[in-house]
Amino acid sequence: MGNAALQKREFEALSQFRYQLRRFMRFSEQVTRRSGITPLQYLLLLHIKGFPGRSWATVGELAERLQAQHHGVVALISRCETREWVTREQGRADRREVEVHLTAKGERMVSKMAKLHRDELLNLEGGFLLPRLQELQQE
Repeated sequence: MGNAALQKREFEALSQFRYQLRRFMRFSEQVTRRSGITPLQYLLLLHIKGFPGRSWATVGELAERLQAQHHGVVALISRCETREWVTREQGRADRREVEVHLTAKGERMVSKMAKLHRDELLNLEGGFLLPRLQELQQE
C-alpha cells in the first residue's frame, strides 16, 4: 500500500483538499489582518481558549499546538502581552512552567475571530472534505 504508485483520482483528491485548505487559510489571513491581529496571534489566542480541560495553556503546550519553536512562541506571547490579550503566570503545579491566560480583551478578540472563522467553515460545509485515500486505493 505505502509503495504503490498513486492513481490519478488520488492526486485529484489531494489537490482538492489542499485547494480548500488554502482557501480557508487565505480567508483567515485576510480577516485577521483586517481586524488588527496577525494570523499567528489569532492562533495563539485560539489555542489558549480551546485548550482541552482548562482555560489556559503552558508555553510548551502552545509551542506544540503551533508546531513552533519554544523561543518563537515566547516572542509571540510577548507581542500579545503588549496588546493586552494575554498574561503570564507562574505554573501552579510546576513552578518552572509558565501559564498563559487570556485577558478580557483577549477573550473578546478570540471570540470575534472564532465566530468569523466558524461562519466561513459553515459556508464551506460540503466543499471542505477530507480525502478518503484508502477508499480511492481500493477502487
